[in-house]
Amino acid sequence: MKKILLSLFAIIALATSGFAQTWNMVVTREDGTKEVIPASKVKNVSFELADQNVSQVIIKELYNGGCQPDNGGRFFQMDKGFVLYNNGGEVAVINNLAVGIVDPFNSQAPSKWLKNGKLVYDGQGYIPGIHGIWYFQGPLVMQPYSQIVVNVNGAIDNTKTYSKSVNYANKDYYAMYDPESGYNNVLYYPSPSELIPTSHYLKAVEYGQGNGWPLSVTSPAMFIFQTKDVTPHTYANNVANIIYAPGAAVNKVNANLKIPNDWVIDGIEVFSAAYIAKNAKRLPAEIDGGSVLLTNQWGYTLYRNVDKEETEKLPENQGKLVYGYTMGVSTGDPSGIDAEASIKNGAHIIYMDTNNSSNDFHERKAFSIRGK
Repeated sequence: MKKILLSLFAIIALATSGFAQTWNMVVTREDGTKEVIPASKVKNVSFELADQNVSQVIIKELYNGGCQPDNGGRFFQMDKGFVLYNNGGEVAVINNLAVGIVDPFNSQAPSKWLKNGKLVYDGQGYIPGIHGIWYFQGPLVMQPYSQIVVNVNGAIDNTKTYSKSVNYANKDYYAMYDPESGYNNVLYYPSPSELIPTSHYLKAVEYGQGNGWPLSVTSPAMFIFQTKDVTPHTYANNVANIIYAPGAAVNKVNANLKIPNDWVIDGIEVFSAAYIAKNAKRLPAEIDGGSVLLTNQWGYTLYRNVDKEETEKLPENQGKLVYGYTMGVSTGDPSGIDAEASIKNGAHIIYMDTNNSSNDFHERKAFSIRGK
């Protein structure tokens, strides 16, 4: 492939320099038909992976609430992370994949987007992504029933200081790390573990106020999305795409990015267990029709429920599924299947995906990657 590319660029360079104006680039299609393009008309040649099975990728798990320290004192919260999962039997390829959070940061906070109990953007085809976005440097390729771990804060082995925390020092993990973007608070973003390749660093565009991406420690509405016909970097840097809640001051504190609903791949609406009466929706029903409660500070995560019927249907799972799940904080996973134990046993898991966090998630006692 490198030789082909070099040859093409050599031909184009010759043609456009005036030495070989008669050169043509000939593209032969799969059906045998050809297209002849004068090399002098070709600006550059590149090869890109096409999107495949984008809708199969889901948020499998979110850890954002922090954990208890070993010797008392304030809980530790600079170790957030989440897991993306290919929930289908085909390879998934996603270009221009990005991550955002919805205004306001916390579910219990007053919101200018709510008028008479209804979101002003409900039915308008967009959601407001507050503060900034993160995006993957290149196409994300995920094998069937596989996952990737993304660190939000503290892409290091945090267990050296807080034993109940998370070790992100892993060559396969990804990390939100882009000090040049303005997200340069060293408490949020210590230098990542040397085991994490720089190609696995997510880049960011900050259009809000502050030096750390404020993923709520109590109750975020987080989503993943894919920009179309434009890169996340270009879209988020276009001031024409910045919006403000009705009545909000036009400044960086209140800046939001207008995200079309049809760009959103998946989302999770988290409500705070400490503010039951004050929680309010931020994601419209077409993205997430429900919510899941989080009790923060105790190392709990929000983990996706197993689709029992679809998982048991897979013939390769015969004799590999492990039942008797015990990691739920309260009700746990209604399927009764221990997904992580089953995966270790060679099973393929299909998770619930009803666009309703009430149905799709439960509170788990600990992040599933702990101990790996």
